[in-house]
Amino acid sequence: MTESWATFGADLHLDLTAGRGLRAGLTEALREAARSGRLAAGTRLPSSRTLAADLGIARNTVAEAYAELVAEGWLTARQGSGTRVAERARPRRPAATAPVRRPARKGPAYSLIPGSPDLGGFPRAAWLSAARRALTDAPNEAFGYAADPRGRIELRQALAGYLARARGVYADPERIVLCAGFLHGLAVLAGVLRARRVREVAVEGYGLDFHRDLLVRAGLRTRPLGVDGEGARTGELTAAAGAVLLTPAHQFPTGVALTPARRAAAVDWARTTGGLILEDDYDGEFRYDRQPVDPTPWQLGERRNSRQRLPVGALQALDPDRVIYLGTASKSLAPGLRLGWMVVPPGLMEEVTAAKGFADWASSTLDQLTLAEFIRSGAYDRHVRRMRLQYQRRRNELIARLASEAPHLRVSGVAAGLHIVLELPPGTERDVIRSAARQGLALHGLSYFRHPDAVGPHADGLVVGYGTPTDSLWSGALDALMRALPAP
Repeated sequence: MTESWATFGADLHLDLTAGRGLRAGLTEALREAARSGRLAAGTRLPSSRTLAADLGIARNTVAEAYAELVAEGWLTARQGSGTRVAERARPRRPAATAPVRRPARKGPAYSLIPGSPDLGGFPRAAWLSAARRALTDAPNEAFGYAADPRGRIELRQALAGYLARARGVYADPERIVLCAGFLHGLAVLAGVLRARRVREVAVEGYGLDFHRDLLVRAGLRTRPLGVDGEGARTGELTAAAGAVLLTPAHQFPTGVALTPARRAAAVDWARTTGGLILEDDYDGEFRYDRQPVDPTPWQLGERRNSRQRLPVGALQALDPDRVIYLGTASKSLAPGLRLGWMVVPPGLMEEVTAAKGFADWASSTLDQLTLAEFIRSGAYDRHVRRMRLQYQRRRNELIARLASEAPHLRVSGVAAGLHIVLELPPGTERDVIRSAARQGLALHGLSYFRHPDAVGPHADGLVVGYGTPTDSLWSGALDALMRALPAP
């Protein structure tokens, strides 16, 4: 059978030296390709017949060039294996001075930094099963260029049902826009706000600096709202702000829920001024309100009637026309999936989709279809329940250790999420962070999350994330934390 040139992949792109005989030119071109490393050691060359046909020269010319290079050691020729670039044909590189050896940076052995789930808990087997089903059932057009900037309808439909059931969100699939995580969604909304000539966005006085930085880079000023035991002080909102970014179900990092009165104040502000509320429901699935706060309710600064408290739903339900709901799979599954969603008011859909772009380039179509199947099959609910129990167990172990070994320190923000706040004596936060570092433990203090323009007294404390460590590191992280805490 005639050997096809396509069998050998791409063209060799040989540059035959002008003014030389064909055989000599071909020999030198192949030699230089092997010498320079452009043809790597072990590369199989086309047969003499195929290369001759490609170059338009006699087969004997190619055979003679190959034979000469085999004799020189640049090529090897074995029956059944074809002609290949010899392993010894390594490219010659100019001598270089020995690289300067820098000591390797040794990271902390443990981390209790908040904001990340236990990545070891990712449901690999269940996700793989969902991916197989999604791949089998996917229509052919799903593998083309996505034309709808809102994302795949399959995932939007699955999310609409889930968000209504689990978070009380009014979510029509036509109003859901998929994005590559919260930051992507916030960037899209920042563009919408700028196009609306908004100049200022109110934010919580404690929050993530890279959220504020993103807004600033988009040309928006951020003005901090005070935060206390009832959440953000939404009564401080003014007409100067065109939008406000809130974490109402579980304020990050203080851990308090926005009270009904302050929720109502935020909605009233939005209706009166025409402003928008951006709701970050970053860990809404992980609430422990239905269980008594155990084992030390007296220490936690929480109300005793925790059994009667109901899980806090989304603020969006109070006014779906003024609140943009943002959620992600980053805490419930893994941030590496880069999957998030926005539930957008009808009057904003055109602006949001235009700002996002005319093609859904942000996240993989297959990942969207897999998550849709994962939700529809019930695997998502089962995974969230399993992780909720694991995180609740860790929270209880953390609180029990603190009650036993540091009873003089007050704990708050325990009703939900993946972290607690541990209050410290005034002036001790920095020393405790340094002490933790000496124990090989990474920690963030409350001051790390404070807005630079925030006013009022600054409380010392630690924001202890109990979701981050794997099970194998959890015990060691707890021990390191206890060693770093100040004595009474």
